[in-house]
Amino acid sequence: MTSRLRSALSAVIVIGAGLVFSTAASAEKADRDKPINYQADSGDVNVQTKVGTLTGNVILTQGTLTIHADKIVFRQNPDNSVSATAWGNPITFREKRDEVDEYYEGVAQRAEYDGTKRFLELFDRALLRKGNDEIRSNYISYNADTEYFKAEGRPDTRAGAAGEQPLGARVRGVFQPQPKDGKGDAKDGKGETKDEKRDTKDGKADKEAKDKKASAPAKSNPPAPLKPDVSLSPEPAK
Repeated sequence: MTSRLRSALSAVIVIGAGLVFSTAASAEKADRDKPINYQADSGDVNVQTKVGTLTGNVILTQGTLTIHADKIVFRQNPDNSVSATAWGNPITFREKRDEVDEYYEGVAQRAEYDGTKRFLELFDRALLRKGNDEIRSNYISYNADTEYFKAEGRPDTRAGAAGEQPLGARVRGVFQPQPKDGKGDAKDGKGETKDEKRDTKDGKADKEAKDKKASAPAKSNPPAPLKPDVSLSPEPAK
């Protein structure tokens, strides 16, 4: 087997998760503790060796990891993770990141995922996406443990679909603007947000006003004017 074919087989699915960005959280590690489920139009699976070949509308899942493809050759590793080589037009991959309510998605014509190493390679019209950020190339690799990716511009190996622009030997990507909502919440060097500082200032002003009012000398109340009660006046002498 040539080295080129060996790397090509190495392309599948794992985690389209690994987007192109180096981020703090990685793909869902708990997936390897979940059962491997699969379905297809036809399949040849060895129950003893836990190795199988699935063909036709294939769906392979383990926890949050989901792979759709035309054909998948897979195996269950000793650590219960799944490794798979997939072909399709295209194959798709999806997996949740650890401790984050967010998914990574991958698309390609050919891919391979090594579940033990948590390493993914995508070949031919490949796409790796996280939210609205994405990268496109004819070759993308991703390490889910380190969250680093590598993309290379390689010539197209086949014509694209009707209306689809060929990638060519180029790498393309998009990072969307960060939300501006967090600008008002940015913390200063003392670890306080603008809102927190404003609340603290207002609270301090209120306290000073109350203290000033409490320390001010009490105003003397003028005596109420006395008016004679005519009903108590002595009767005039007759």
